[in-house]
Amino acid sequence: MTQPPPPAPPASADDPAARLGGGRALRRGVIEALGAPALLLFASYLGFGSLVHGAELSLFAGLASTIATFALPGQIVAVELYATGATLTGIALAVALTNVRLLPMTLALVPRFGRAPRWQLYALAHVIAVTGWVQAMTVFHRVPVADRVPYYAGFAAVLLSSTLTGTVCGFLASDAVPAAISLGLIMVNPIYFLLMLSRNLAVPAHAWAMGFGVVLGPSLHLLSPDWGLLATGLIAGTAGFVIGRRPLRRRNG
Repeated sequence: MTQPPPPAPPASADDPAARLGGGRALRRGVIEALGAPALLLFASYLGFGSLVHGAELSLFAGLASTIATFALPGQIVAVELYATGATLTGIALAVALTNVRLLPMTLALVPRFGRAPRWQLYALAHVIAVTGWVQAMTVFHRVPVADRVPYYAGFAAVLLSSTLTGTVCGFLASDAVPAAISLGLIMVNPIYFLLMLSRNLAVPAHAWAMGFGVVLGPSLHLLSPDWGLLATGLIAGTAGFVIGRRPLRRRNG
């Protein structure tokens, strides 16, 4: 009696047969953004919209900030400096320094889009922020390279829409929402980012880096509020990378 043929192995991300096609990949990105990513960004930008209103900025200025910057920490810095009467040059410099953290994230992610037209890469680079970056780095291993541009475009479009909607709602409802709640909503997104990173704790380098960051972060912030966060990231990330490579060296040699 002949045995049935073994089941075919699942298609990998590099297999042309695994391609979804542009339209389906775009819809997949939209669907995966709807839910926790969009809701949490919406909640965070409710707080930002209220902050914009409290600084006596216009709704248009808040929306323009969201479109042009698409990174909440830099936007908060801009609003707070504006409220203190800082110059436009000073605000621009502070926002640039705040958002410089996105540069290595962009350099790490853009090559994963494959051979896409340059204008598409520029457009996607503009909407690379923490939430989208974590999602892409988590799922791209199972998304065919040819589908990654439409997938991320769909995912980022939902995130941008949710931030704009949150900005509008927070601005209009600012008088009804206590300031403490508005500030608390801004912290929702960093908590989500932390939970997303915890999914990768099986990787030793990630686990060590997060552990060092949790321990060093509060202490270094007390020592230097201006440089504590940067020092924590540099020390914890480097230590996690070095310690995480030791098992690989033992395995290879």
